[in-house]
Amino acid sequence: MTVQRRDIPVIFEKSVSGHGSHRVSGMDVDAVVARHIPERLRRRTPARLPEVSEPEVVRHYTDISTLNHHIDKAPYPLGSCTMKFNPKLNEEIGRLEGFADLHPYAPQTLTQGALEVMDRLAGALAEVSGMDDVSLQPAAGAQGELLGMLIARAYHLSRGERRRGVLIPDSAHGTNPATVTLAGYEVREVKSGPNGRIDLGHFREVIGPDVAAIMVTNPSTLGLFENDIRVICDETHAAGGLTYMDGANLNALLGLARPGDMGFDIVHFNLHKTFSTPHGGGGPGAGPIGVKAHLAPYLPSPILTKDADGYRLVDNPEGVGKVHTFAGNFGVIVRALSYILRLGGDGLAEVCREAIISANYLMHRLQDSFDVPYPGRCMHEFTLSGSRQKAKGVATSDMAKRLLDYGVHAPTVYFPLIVREALMIEPTETETLDRLDQLAEAFLAVAREADESPEVVTSAPHTTPLGRLDEVGAARSLRLRWEDV
Repeated sequence: MTVQRRDIPVIFEKSVSGHGSHRVSGMDVDAVVARHIPERLRRRTPARLPEVSEPEVVRHYTDISTLNHHIDKAPYPLGSCTMKFNPKLNEEIGRLEGFADLHPYAPQTLTQGALEVMDRLAGALAEVSGMDDVSLQPAAGAQGELLGMLIARAYHLSRGERRRGVLIPDSAHGTNPATVTLAGYEVREVKSGPNGRIDLGHFREVIGPDVAAIMVTNPSTLGLFENDIRVICDETHAAGGLTYMDGANLNALLGLARPGDMGFDIVHFNLHKTFSTPHGGGGPGAGPIGVKAHLAPYLPSPILTKDADGYRLVDNPEGVGKVHTFAGNFGVIVRALSYILRLGGDGLAEVCREAIISANYLMHRLQDSFDVPYPGRCMHEFTLSGSRQKAKGVATSDMAKRLLDYGVHAPTVYFPLIVREALMIEPTETETLDRLDQLAEAFLAVAREADESPEVVTSAPHTTPLGRLDEVGAARSLRLRWEDV
């Protein structure tokens, strides 16, 4: 390896007494504090802050920003998370003065452009998904899931039914059973068959008149399309239940197939995954949901309408209430619409095709060096198993850490839970062929090391600012104060 390990001191260690930045003279801070802050709430000793010049502050944070792995730096092949590159044009549009500086309490007569943006995004999402109506309120995919379950409950209650269970495949995202439980339902597992897809026989054993819904990720977290999805949706409807699609993997359907045409009643969209808005960093996020017409009356307030006077946000008296302030995270909505309009329908379909091709190409390159639990063509992502390496004393977590030495972020590991020593990999459509080859070479190099020099892998990483950490010790002995470090 050519990369050298770097030990960068924390900013407190760069502090030098007397160093500082600009000072503003003539301020009456002390007088204001004396007037407005009671004595008992004032500090008795100065805050322990580092004394550094402005250039040193900028250099410090610029330096440490290069240590973090992010999508602007290198590929981020997290399976089931679609960590695609965020086009900078979307950021520019989202920061336009009329969008970024728009006050949420501005009169609706003065925000017609913003309301049109929301309407156009909702319409685009409805078209892409085959749904009839869309709410942009949820702040994340998990909140979209919760809203979907609340709508399902409201629907059944309106029919005088108190159903108890929700069916969830054993390969589901962890948020699915958590959401179902939070919504007051009982989780009922549906097993996967030998081909990794929902076992239709077991599904028929557990479906019944007290099932409120089934939640399915399609393609599944294994990167496999549920071939029997139309049958599953039809038989769930025959039992009086609703069908919910977790849209985390919509990148594999975009422009080519629609959940609504498969028979789903509800779907949530992860704008950060499929439509390339910012991902992570504490938010804000957006997880809109789409519903078929028979569920539209239960969407949360406010709902967007249009009449002769223009767009209006109005209350929905039959809805399940509010799940977010105002009408959603507007800045994220702008970025998602920018992405969709820039690509158009043909472009969205091309995104999907390239994501599927990238995943199959990478899987083909890796399949001889790792176990493939479900061989054959995948969709936008695929799952390998490190069981072969585990048998020689090298765990999947060891290989994930070793990949960091090759400048590659680890894929999702140990998930789905039904695959032993799982590595779930999604290259996305935004990586070029040469980058896919670089990813493949990194994985293949680690697989060779696991065979030939396992001690190199089990002691990794070697080139990161910090080496192998005591994860158990860190969890059991938290150090939250600077004095404890």
